[in-house]
Amino acid sequence: MKKVVVIQDMSSFGKCSLTAAIPVLSVMGVQAVPLPTAILTSQTEYPSYYCEDLTAKMNHFVDEWSKLGAAFDGIHTGFVTGKEQIENIFSFLHTFYKEGTSLLVDPVMGDRGELYDVFTDELIGYMKELVKRADIITPNVTECCLLTDLPYDKLQSYQANEDYIFAIEEAGRQLQSMTDAKVIITGLNPPAVTESRQVGNMYIDANRSFHSLQEYNGVSYSGTGDLFASIIMGGMMRGQDVAETMKLAESFLTAAIEATAKEQIPREAGVNFESFLRMLL
Repeated sequence: MKKVVVIQDMSSFGKCSLTAAIPVLSVMGVQAVPLPTAILTSQTEYPSYYCEDLTAKMNHFVDEWSKLGAAFDGIHTGFVTGKEQIENIFSFLHTFYKEGTSLLVDPVMGDRGELYDVFTDELIGYMKELVKRADIITPNVTECCLLTDLPYDKLQSYQANEDYIFAIEEAGRQLQSMTDAKVIITGLNPPAVTESRQVGNMYIDANRSFHSLQEYNGVSYSGTGDLFASIIMGGMMRGQDVAETMKLAESFLTAAIEATAKEQIPREAGVNFESFLRMLL
């Protein structure tokens, strides 16, 4: 069985990070090996939460797993709380990133044009260095803008979907050439030119690019990016084509989001994905 170490926080409420990655990877036939970066009572969009930062404990995992002679087929990084955690990830990669290991970096920094509270310009610089190590990167539109210095507000000024898509593809190609990684930009949300809005994803590598769009219900739920990235990692471990895995991820999330919307679940609580895990078998 393939093993993927998942370097992310563990939030008790919000269905994101480790609580999203572990079930997805498990049902896809991959052993998820968690390295928690922080423990939170709930994800940070809840009005109140407690966070226990585990930065000082991360190197213990490197030491103990080294004693075990552990090896990993994949490494999946997500939300980090500061530059020391990224430095710890570099140390982890020095020890465990070998030939044949796949590194997926989900550069979790913000959404809807805004940085998360813990992020600073300095931390964005560290994240830019981390994505250069990756084999595949899964930023959302906001994070792609941050990594390429594309003004997010400029994207919102376009009046045609084609102009919006072209601008994101240009930024994605810049990111791909900067990192030599495969790039999947999530959360495309072209400006509304009619009453119907769309949401989707874009894939870019050195040889091809494509995107998909579907109807958008107007709600952005916690953890959907983590679920998407985890499915991409699971597909890599199964040797699936990225286009096939993207289609699977989109079908899975569409079903989960529709079910969640019907139940009028608050968006910070995440999507009810558990009933749809069978789609990933």
